[in-house]
Amino acid sequence: MAAAHTILVVDDEPRLREVIASALEDLGYRTVIAESGEAAIRLIETEDIDLVLTDLRMPQMDGRELMHQVRRNWPGMPIVVMTAYSTVKDAVQMIKDGAFDYVSKPFEIDELSATIANALRLYEALRDNLRLRKELEGRYRFDSLIGSSPPFRRVIEAIGEVCESRANVLLTGESGTGKEVAARAIHFNSARRAGPFVAINCAAIPEGLLESELFGHVKGAFTGAVSARPGRFVQADGGTIFLDEIGDMPIAIQAKILRVLQDRTVEAVGGTHSRLVDVRIVAATNKNLRESVRNGSFRNDLYYRLNVFPIELPPLRERRDDVALLVRHFLQEMAKTSDRPMPDFTPAALKLMEAYEWPGNIRELQNCVERAVIVAKNGRVEVGDLSHDLHFPAMKNARESNSIPGDLDAELERIERRFVLDALQRTHGVQVQAAEILGITERSLWHRVKKLGINIVKRTAP
Repeated sequence: MAAAHTILVVDDEPRLREVIASALEDLGYRTVIAESGEAAIRLIETEDIDLVLTDLRMPQMDGRELMHQVRRNWPGMPIVVMTAYSTVKDAVQMIKDGAFDYVSKPFEIDELSATIANALRLYEALRDNLRLRKELEGRYRFDSLIGSSPPFRRVIEAIGEVCESRANVLLTGESGTGKEVAARAIHFNSARRAGPFVAINCAAIPEGLLESELFGHVKGAFTGAVSARPGRFVQADGGTIFLDEIGDMPIAIQAKILRVLQDRTVEAVGGTHSRLVDVRIVAATNKNLRESVRNGSFRNDLYYRLNVFPIELPPLRERRDDVALLVRHFLQEMAKTSDRPMPDFTPAALKLMEAYEWPGNIRELQNCVERAVIVAKNGRVEVGDLSHDLHFPAMKNARESNSIPGDLDAELERIERRFVLDALQRTHGVQVQAAEILGITERSLWHRVKKLGINIVKRTAP
């Protein structure tokens, strides 16, 4: 059961504050009482208060001054004012100054209960939004961009350069390279961080609905439009909109995006009026937009409007030095939501992961880590705990291309030879170390070397 909210009742009339406190406790709230504004401030400093219910007219520090001090020192704490009929005008002014609401004396307890419940709901929503925003800002700080390899350092430098500008950004790269993470990092490290970040995948929404999703619609604009709805651009006003997979956007909607970029206005489907929006666009694609421009599937003018500041996200196979860092990061994230300790990855397992091509990039790596953690035993992820795709990438490629080798024995021998030679090359011919990389015994490696006719030449490490 959730803890009861604590309400501070402030009134200089002893009998009234006792009656109100008792009635609120009957409703399930915890209450503390204060006979003056000064006493209320002292209680707020020492107690965990969720809402202040204060009389307006009190000697010395009245309700107005109390509210100003609370707003200054505890912003966000809801305040409900109790007032006599003759001072309703003053209570209305307090609402304009920041109080949540007022109740007129004499009042029914049901009226007071409803007002308090509404105020607490708003307070909880604002507090949750603040918590989520802080989590997002923390999650997308620069030090949360994982990687130290030269290709990824260039990405971080580019993000740092573009953050504080108003320039549109085009993120390119293969699927799974972290384009949305980069987009969020740009937003949460910019002057727009207090505004919304709105993401939409242009390839995931049917063409007939995408225009309404982006720009909104008025009531009756089409069948099923039973009420007006703001689009994603309006939702992102004052912040950033992330247009993922923009290379799949229909050509007709591209023209409307161009208008937003030129005029900073949007017009709802079925509407007759334009609305100004202040939105920064970060777009992303795994396609070659230059090629799309050449074949006519993407507008040339839109491409150059979006491509003001291009950032290319490198595939994981070009930043192999970052694999171990990313594995550690994923383990740390999983540990936050798991009751069991996370296993360690053995050096051999990490070496195999670094050697893999990762066609699915960081997304595939994360899935691999999560699977390995599930099957790992004795607190260690061994080579054998990793997906078969890492052991036999050629077989994975054959599966994906729906091809079957004409000579299975020859294909398996070729794959085995490649792995053995690669392991021996890495260890400069030291069979004990090569066997450890391959996750087999030294005797098993010796039999394979003999079977495959491999001539081992030991070299001195450079």
